[in-house]
Amino acid sequence: MRELPPTAGLPLRLSDLRPGRADFAAQAAAWLGTPPMQMECSGTAALVVTLHAMRQLRPERNEVIVPAWTCPLVAWAIHRAGLSIRLCDLAPGHFDMDAGHLVAMAGGNTLAIVPTHIAGRIADVSTALAIAQDVGAFVVEDAAQATGARQDGQSVGLLGDAGFFSLAVGKGLTLFEGGLLVARDTMMREALASSHREVIRHDSHMNRQRALELCGYGLVYRPSLLALAYGRPLRKALAANDPVAAVGDDFGPDIPLHEVSGWRQAVGTRALSRLHDFMHVTRNQALSRIARLRGIEGVTVFGDAPGQEGIWPVLLLLMPNEKMRDAALGELWTAGLGVSRMFIHALPDYGYLHGIVPQTDLPQARHFAARSLTITNSPWLRDDEFERIHVVLQRTVTG
Repeated sequence: MRELPPTAGLPLRLSDLRPGRADFAAQAAAWLGTPPMQMECSGTAALVVTLHAMRQLRPERNEVIVPAWTCPLVAWAIHRAGLSIRLCDLAPGHFDMDAGHLVAMAGGNTLAIVPTHIAGRIADVSTALAIAQDVGAFVVEDAAQATGARQDGQSVGLLGDAGFFSLAVGKGLTLFEGGLLVARDTMMREALASSHREVIRHDSHMNRQRALELCGYGLVYRPSLLALAYGRPLRKALAANDPVAAVGDDFGPDIPLHEVSGWRQAVGTRALSRLHDFMHVTRNQALSRIARLRGIEGVTVFGDAPGQEGIWPVLLLLMPNEKMRDAALGELWTAGLGVSRMFIHALPDYGYLHGIVPQTDLPQARHFAARSLTITNSPWLRDDEFERIHVVLQRTVTG
């Protein structure tokens, strides 16, 4: 059975897996045009290291404000850093934090505000910066889903005091987990390096595990084999009425914090040489397809604002209501076409985060979670397959 991935990941070649060592962070910084970057074992680990550094700089503060609809690992990272999480509701019909709510939440205990780039789309960092400056807080750009995205010709991640990227499976280039940290300011980079030395440890077991997983990715990441590696677990989870497991949102508190082997960095460095062309192909494909989707009345398709050049792992859509979203997914989620959801819930609605995140009224975040779906932007999604998706969405909306 042909099975498409839910996001557009860069396939590896067998030649990428040959022996060697490299400094991937240096290569990535040169490619992105940023100051020196710091290698971490995941985007989550990068956030832990960042928050630990910022807490050392401002020990009197202990709160971190994040959007209420984001990856649950963000909550675990804040908890792992010994800090308290505060949830900002979303702006109506958008993934950005609501500016008015953010102003009301920020104060003397705010250590950091975390604007978040979602699905390759670029967040409003400037508003978060202005609010953070008023209360003396840091800004951390969560660019886990936006490696390669640019704002006004500059890589995302550089407007805030620090920014981090993820190299997990499905986010373009992958080391089968990996993360990058960046900061404009030399003193902040020194604080991040010091935090890394305090928090991160050598773990040969985890490096062996990640090496095996990376080899497995290189072998099975193709439509002919993803039915086993991705499709079967997806259908099993949905049959058990467990959408959290279906999208891989079932995270626990254990966050690996270890060095990344030179070999995995070498694999990533070899693949990096193909990433620009891959992004060009996926961008052109996405722009053509979002134009078609925007012709469906009532469907919101997120794209770039002036000055933005995001990346396109998926197409992020809002359906008119939850009933229509669920009806479309009922036909498409298990059809092998790469249609899925991103984060199943607003953060308070994950049972395993009770006691970690505050239980509060967040109507816009919950509304966004209830209406959103994603379509893979993998080059493997053929035009006829995209047309099948378009027909289902059109029929669902028009009744």
